[in-house]
Amino acid sequence: MIGTFWALIPAILAIALALIFKEVYSSLFAGILIGGIFYAVSTASGFTGFLTHIFNDGLVAQLSDSYNAGILIFLVVLGIMVVLMNKAGGSAAFGEWAKKHIKTKAGAQIATIILGILIFIDDYFNCLTVGSVMRPVTDKHGLSREKLAYLIDSTAAPICIIAPVSSWAAAVAGFAGEGENGFTLFCKAIPFNFYAILTIVMMFTLVLMKVEFGTMSKFEKAAQIINSDEAVPADSKGKVIDLVVPILILIISCVIGMLYSGGFFSSESGAYFNIIEGFSNSDASVGLALGSFGALIITVFFYMLRKVLSFSAAMGCIPEGFKAMVPAILILVLAWTLKGMTDSLGAKEYVAGLVTNAQGLKSFLPAIIFVIACGLAFATGTSWGTFGILIPICIAAFPNVADPIRIISISACMAGAVCGDHCSPISDTTIMSSAGAQCNHVNHVSTQLPYALSTAIISFICYIVAGFVHNAVIPLILGAALICVMCWFFKKNEN
Repeated sequence: MIGTFWALIPAILAIALALIFKEVYSSLFAGILIGGIFYAVSTASGFTGFLTHIFNDGLVAQLSDSYNAGILIFLVVLGIMVVLMNKAGGSAAFGEWAKKHIKTKAGAQIATIILGILIFIDDYFNCLTVGSVMRPVTDKHGLSREKLAYLIDSTAAPICIIAPVSSWAAAVAGFAGEGENGFTLFCKAIPFNFYAILTIVMMFTLVLMKVEFGTMSKFEKAAQIINSDEAVPADSKGKVIDLVVPILILIISCVIGMLYSGGFFSSESGAYFNIIEGFSNSDASVGLALGSFGALIITVFFYMLRKVLSFSAAMGCIPEGFKAMVPAILILVLAWTLKGMTDSLGAKEYVAGLVTNAQGLKSFLPAIIFVIACGLAFATGTSWGTFGILIPICIAAFPNVADPIRIISISACMAGAVCGDHCSPISDTTIMSSAGAQCNHVNHVSTQLPYALSTAIISFICYIVAGFVHNAVIPLILGAALICVMCWFFKKNEN
């Protein structure tokens, strides 16, 4: 079973069970069990090998992984920050301010999209920050939590993958071959990242044309104005500044943390790293953990100086914030473990073989790579893992730097990885978007799929065109036009 299509079965089963039974924990664990059985059968390691692979090589290994541990720390600290802002009255005060200044449902959605675009440093940071800031506003305007989760998810990975200064740019740069300038490669690929760019076009088109389709329309019709839990208490001293300042501190601290992890502040032999190199060399896990923890300390002192929160009240927010993030943490750990199962079964090698065998269809190769990257990221729940598998293959398949198909194929790999990640219920970004919007995870996945798949089909067409015209402008114009026509069609056929 190792290195064959069977390697993808555990993830496919987990996704199918989650969508059928609307329950993600048992579905993920069922996929992990199947992966353990496949591995034990393939290696003839028996029942003890099955147990060891699931718990020691799986759950324990994922929890003890330094990168994963850093992300979990970041997640917990953000949960604490959200509780702090709520207790201090900052979130409620911002909700009251926004209620006066953001007059329409469309305005609330546009504000959410713009905030998501502005927070391009990291997708995890984006998901939870945008969710905590905009949720009270969108609730007051009757936007469903499912639509909020879609907007958050669509301005997380799709924005990060076209932002030169982000943790994603650093990841892609790291996958470039030896002697290759990874950052230059990333920048050249941006115009051809059709899925990411068209996802942004899709969001604005949906909002401005006031159209919904698929299962999202059901949730939007059912959504009613929610009385936010963050109502301002009569004795609250909280003001908008009590939300804005901590968010700014968090952004600045996380940027500094990522630059620090990338060696920006080191001065070895008088050498000075610039910002781009700092981000290219950064470790997002370390940077975000350091930055968020520093922001937490500053925020506590800020609230104490403002006299909106006492020290004991601030400390009481710590267990509350941790508890709020337990569901997201549990899903993340199970999703990481499931990815470990598919890795041990040789899913990477199987997919690599598919790409290599498609060499005879050069002009169609970008579209083929896009589909393969979508499938791999969907099944494994990781876009970064998909980059790591496919980008080196694309570079090796097209050694000539001047070959236009080379950069289009690399970009197709990145776009497909983001698309699969966007659709997958076991993706960490999808999970955190649900957490940020405080939305049922399976509902988020089922409502987002029609939008994401529609954009994916249009992107696939764009990659076919790009494989022949060798430029980004014509496919992008075509893609934007197709999105507008599609939305017009659904608007015209609304009940």
